[in-house]
Amino acid sequence: MIIVSNVHKSFGPKRVLKGVNLKIYDGESLVILGPSGCGKSVLLKNIIGLMKPDSGQVIIDGEDITRFDQKRLDALRMRMGMLFQSAALFDSLNVEENVAFGLRRHTRLTNRAIHHLVSEKLELVGLPGTNYLMPSELSGGMRKRVGLARAIAMEPEIILYDEPTTGLDPIMTSAIDELHLSLKERLGVTSIVVTHDLKSAYRVCDRIALHYGGQIVEIGTREEIINSPNPVVQQFIRGEAQGPMTLL
Repeated sequence: MIIVSNVHKSFGPKRVLKGVNLKIYDGESLVILGPSGCGKSVLLKNIIGLMKPDSGQVIIDGEDITRFDQKRLDALRMRMGMLFQSAALFDSLNVEENVAFGLRRHTRLTNRAIHHLVSEKLELVGLPGTNYLMPSELSGGMRKRVGLARAIAMEPEIILYDEPTTGLDPIMTSAIDELHLSLKERLGVTSIVVTHDLKSAYRVCDRIALHYGGQIVEIGTREEIINSPNPVVQQFIRGEAQGPMTLL
């Protein structure tokens, strides 16, 4: 479904992506691991079209989205949902208004139909009856789940998760992971998860890609990553300060 081919991205003199190559298969859950600040979120934003690479291609269903104009990008994003690291809720809108945001902008559904869809998605993420709460009334885990309800409101084919468990306690982290797996099974979506949480990665992955130094240095199943002879991979998964991976 998605091919990232030789993608480069710099911000001034800082080269963040240095020829990233990656294939994400239809219906799989690919986890992108890597140390903080290595460019994982930048890669995600290039895949969804929120950023444009300096060079290289991002091919989705055979089309290079880096060549899309704004109208085609908007149409593409209607097939994608994204859970941002901070959940990125609008503080002035209640839960229903947050989840319905895309539906109101991109569909002609009636208010009743939108309310029904929002309630359905909130139930899917374990938050029935929270439609009229404000973001300030929600815990961190609840905010993440509302963000996820918004990400799936348009029934996307692809969901991108940017650090979905950051700042959550271990119990809520497990709950978000279980929710991810449940949505994948129910909706059949392709998932791309950016994280540096190994336990979470192992729970939700079909495959894992390790991003370091602006490139994908290893990709494989959980077992292949755990047993990789690559010293960079071993240093990361063991959490060792000493090794070939430079601390950022």
